[in-house]
Amino acid sequence: MELQIRLLGTVELCVDGETVTPGAAKRRAVLAGLAIEANHSVSLPRLARMVWSDHPPTSATANLRTHAAGLRRTMGDRLVARPQAYELRLAPHELDVTEFQRLAGQGRSLLASADPAGAIDTLTSALAWWRGPSGDGLPRSTALDNRWAALDEQRLQVFEELTEARLAAGEHAHLLSELRAHLAAHPLRERAWGHLMLALYRCGDVPAALTVYRDARAVLDEQLGLEPGAELARLHRAMLDRAPELSYVEPGGAAVTASAPVADLRPAVGWAVPRELPADPLTYVARTGETADVVAALTAEAPAAVVVTGAPGSGKTTLAVRAGHAVSDLFPDGQVFVDLGYRTSVTAGEVLARVLRALGVPAADVPEKTDERAGWFRSLVAGRRLLLVVDGVTRAAQVRPLLPAGPGPALITVAQRHLGSLDGVRRVALRPVGSAQARDLLATLAGPEQLAAEPAATADLVRICGGSLLALRIAGARLGRRSGASVSTLVAELGDGRARLDLLAYEDLSVRASLATGVAVVRSDDELAGRMLELLGARPGTPVHTAADQLGVSPQRAHRALDDLVDAHLAQRDRHGGYRLPTLVSDYAAELAAVGHVSVREAAEHLFDPWAA
Repeated sequence: MELQIRLLGTVELCVDGETVTPGAAKRRAVLAGLAIEANHSVSLPRLARMVWSDHPPTSATANLRTHAAGLRRTMGDRLVARPQAYELRLAPHELDVTEFQRLAGQGRSLLASADPAGAIDTLTSALAWWRGPSGDGLPRSTALDNRWAALDEQRLQVFEELTEARLAAGEHAHLLSELRAHLAAHPLRERAWGHLMLALYRCGDVPAALTVYRDARAVLDEQLGLEPGAELARLHRAMLDRAPELSYVEPGGAAVTASAPVADLRPAVGWAVPRELPADPLTYVARTGETADVVAALTAEAPAAVVVTGAPGSGKTTLAVRAGHAVSDLFPDGQVFVDLGYRTSVTAGEVLARVLRALGVPAADVPEKTDERAGWFRSLVAGRRLLLVVDGVTRAAQVRPLLPAGPGPALITVAQRHLGSLDGVRRVALRPVGSAQARDLLATLAGPEQLAAEPAATADLVRICGGSLLALRIAGARLGRRSGASVSTLVAELGDGRARLDLLAYEDLSVRASLATGVAVVRSDDELAGRMLELLGARPGTPVHTAADQLGVSPQRAHRALDDLVDAHLAQRDRHGGYRLPTLVSDYAAELAAVGHVSVREAAEHLFDPWAA
């Protein structure tokens, strides 16, 4: 017995080439449910949910057995009774759903292999199986509804894949009426809007193509409250730029793949290859493990994004630059370096404008709206091996639009805080450097002989610097500048806490300026955190409840302020649940408590060394 069951339209049953009427709607639903689960047992309760829209009646089991008996008289032993279940045995070619999906898969493969002619024939054959909406005429609001919706969605996808194949074959002029009819029935299909735009563009009607984009934008906004997606926006921008990739090329000319018109467009601006990384700091001898972690994050599977955090002066920027140089050969499309200077006023739009200009977009062409800048940026960098390093970030919103949307670009963000709301990023937090690495850095700057002659004083110097790379660099520079100067002399000078921050400054390097910037960032978001820092600087070890009383806030609010300081690496939690300030932070906080807020604002105006922050 040869069966043919058709579900892509009105449910039909053919036996040995002759159409047989299955019966009433519920019997056709039983047939459809068993066919769509062909060669699998379908339990009676599950089958009942495929037939009745609400709770099946008490007679559901008896009714199902009656329907099954009627179908068995037509299909014979193809319908097998199981314990409390039925199974319909079918060969793949006996169900139109299977044949449609087989041909659709073949056509999709031909399209991917740049064989548009073969894809057109195969995808056309796949769509020929459809005679109307799937499961037409069956009861609705049943368990089969999701199956019909999925099949109808597959039909739309295959139509759009066939359209891509026909565009690749140069049939743009013949597609216009079909695409308009398709969009009239399915106005939310962004892919189809793009196809209609491209067909009009290739017919030479650029104004009509741009008008279609306006229509698509209006429909999406009215019905969904959304702007067009990245692909449609990218296509619109490419049309404005008269991108040569949009034009159809006859066979024998430059290759045009079926996916190129929509998926692989690049705006026709001149792509500059930026090389903006600062020089590799050759004296950088610490943080080898953390540098390896950043490199691993940049070379992992997409998205490649890493956030480097740490205290002021911990070497965050130095590490980011060194890691950037280590992987620069993997990013031949360029490296962009942006320093926000820990300015809280910098917006994401300003960052995007800076990056777009670095990539060759003329300043006059940079869009005004942030979302348009973000869309153009994603279009420009899609698939390109570009490395972005953004230094001095104060909040996640400043870099969120730069997060890689797919393979190709990579992002290093340097921040004092953890930026916990950034999703899908690797975080590398810098702790104070250990004594061995601290001695290595001092030896590189001042000479190993001088340190070897005074091991005890060297240990004291390392302790005073508190694991701060910036403080160690300054101390090493001072030792190297003083011919014949002893380590113990410098330690004695630094031992006076009141003068320590004055001495930890050398040319444009300053621990005080670095700390001032870090504190100003925290204070801009939470003034209480700044006041808490001053209180702990004036009276170290003050219990939280006491600090809360003195500041006139609840203990819970005081804890939140202290947690802000911990997140900014300006305070540390001890083993007993209390909070303490690192040595250099404590020195600066004591200064704040003595001179008040004005010095904070003045100090924050001086940017600290970009190599050490």
